[in-house]
Amino acid sequence: LDDQILRELSDRLSYLRNMEETALKIKAAIEEQGALTEELVSAIDAAKTLTELDDIYRPYKKKRKTRASAAKEKGLEPLAEIIYAQSPDCEEPIKLSENYIDSEKGVETAEDALQGAMDIIAEKISDDADIRKRMRFVCSAHGVLTVKAAGEELGVYEMYKDYSEPLSKIPDHRILAINRGEKEDFLKVSVDFDRDKAMFIIAKNHIKEGSPATAAVKAAAEDAYTRLIFPSVEREIRSELTERASVSAIKVFSTNLRQLLMQPPVKDKVTIGLDPGYRTGCKVAVVDGTGKVLDTGVIYPVPPKNKVEEAKKIIKELVKKYSVRVFAIGNGTASHETEVFAAEVIRELDNGLSYMVVSEAGASVYSASKLAAEEFPDYDVSLRSAVSIARRLQDPLAELVKIDPKAIGVGQYQHDMPPAKLNSALDGVVEDCVNTVGVDLNTASVQLLSRVSGLTSAVAKNIVAYREENGKFTCRTQLKKVSKLGPKAFEQCAGFLRIADGKQPLDNTSVHPESYNAAESLLKLCGYNDEDVRKGRALGISENAGQRGLEKLAEDLQIGVPTLKDIIKELERPGRDPRDELPAPLLRSDIMSMEDLKTGMELTGTVRNVIDFGAFVDIGVHQDGLVHISQITDRFIKHPSEVLKVGDIVKVWVLGVDAAKKRISLTMRKEKINEAK
Repeated sequence: LDDQILRELSDRLSYLRNMEETALKIKAAIEEQGALTEELVSAIDAAKTLTELDDIYRPYKKKRKTRASAAKEKGLEPLAEIIYAQSPDCEEPIKLSENYIDSEKGVETAEDALQGAMDIIAEKISDDADIRKRMRFVCSAHGVLTVKAAGEELGVYEMYKDYSEPLSKIPDHRILAINRGEKEDFLKVSVDFDRDKAMFIIAKNHIKEGSPATAAVKAAAEDAYTRLIFPSVEREIRSELTERASVSAIKVFSTNLRQLLMQPPVKDKVTIGLDPGYRTGCKVAVVDGTGKVLDTGVIYPVPPKNKVEEAKKIIKELVKKYSVRVFAIGNGTASHETEVFAAEVIRELDNGLSYMVVSEAGASVYSASKLAAEEFPDYDVSLRSAVSIARRLQDPLAELVKIDPKAIGVGQYQHDMPPAKLNSALDGVVEDCVNTVGVDLNTASVQLLSRVSGLTSAVAKNIVAYREENGKFTCRTQLKKVSKLGPKAFEQCAGFLRIADGKQPLDNTSVHPESYNAAESLLKLCGYNDEDVRKGRALGISENAGQRGLEKLAEDLQIGVPTLKDIIKELERPGRDPRDELPAPLLRSDIMSMEDLKTGMELTGTVRNVIDFGAFVDIGVHQDGLVHISQITDRFIKHPSEVLKVGDIVKVWVLGVDAAKKRISLTMRKEKINEAK
């Protein structure tokens, strides 16, 4: 089972445990009222969702004062029962009601008595769990979500001015957009459902024809539907739609975040980070191949100061002094002008330099944080941001773990999501990515270590403190000496922590210490030793193991076949970084603007965000272009993530450019270009 399935199992288990606990509470509450029957116990045990349990419990739940409860206090329940029975020889309800006039109880007329009885019948019909269940099902299948404008100005919600769509077909991203429009008071939203269908469902269970009381019960049923059932069902359906859309959006966000965090690092290259700005200038930070800060400064290559030549001189000197190989440019304010400036410097130096525009999302949040202040106490906020931008290019994972995942900006409607669910999902993604890549025990920051399975923030701090006090870790077993890192934590974290040049070469692999004996035995059987692993000379193990038969070998080593396969992979490539197997990021050396784009132009770009209705692609003009889901491939796909992922390098063609609205339409289907022309 992979981590994703394990998390889904965990979520489902929590839901089922919650259901079990709720069912026990409901049984106890109904039994306390002396109303628990075998039939009710069976219905409770058969319920599949919390909503079904709630429907069953509704008639027994202590309600706030209602019209029905007020009528019961006036002694009208016997009258309601007679009318509801709808016997063929029943008296006219208004005649029956005369017997219940009681001015002391506030029942002044027969009409008052009849109205009270009908209120009781309406609540009885409303409390029918089967009616509610069927109503929800039929309304979800045949109902329509209707949207109207709440005012004159709609802004981005113009398309929803007079909009309707079947509940069964409305896509998740549209649900979230409509919800936001409603929350911001631009839209009015309702569910439309065929009233005749609804009344037919109620009539089957509650209305008997041929009685003088039938008309009164029908009227009560109409009232029950209008006042009690439908508003409740409407809320529940919209809540379910929102829940479904939120789960989908969190899934998209999680997928995008995973792909962003797993972007290939630009290793061992001295990098200049440029954090663009107009009035305050462009902040500059030079970092070496390991992310260590070498130099910082501020230049003013853009308006209002326009000190272009002075800025070029400063940057060229830094490039020569530190052998800089790449520029990382933040994509915020003045980014385009800074990109133009960097491209000019690259042309003038003509020494193989390149640049990449890096997302600044969350950089300002990090720069102003307590964490950044601890890491860079001597730098002001803006210079910290330039360092972060450079490091994001060098090692996205190590840098982005310092930022709240919600601030990274690779989702849709993340600020509308339930915070607890979103945080849980995103924290899980970060932890999985960190564990997949592995962490260098001797260089990792507290933030990176705290994302490793089994390590809390406090224990991560203790690891760094131990490292600073005792020098580099030379073997994994030293972790057992770290304060508060007990046997259970060691068992969970050890396989994810690497020591590149330690005593034991297996410490530089993801082989867990509990499997070291099996790994050593495997090496011996295949004619290798520790030194072969250290120097990467154990490349023939998989072939050797295959000849012996994996199942037989696993049995001899007393481990499972999946574990054996993992050990073989690690022994052949110790210290491997799974991100190295991905295509390298697209580095540029020249620049274009939106004005340079022409319909049909072929470009290479980087996928920046994948959402329900398409993907945004960076084509090097400061404004990402949208490839609509229909333009991704010529075959049917349910979601763009079936074809694209964040970081993919793709070939696209320009379909259209709207400079005023800053919109670029792209296609990945070349045949669509001729149609556009």
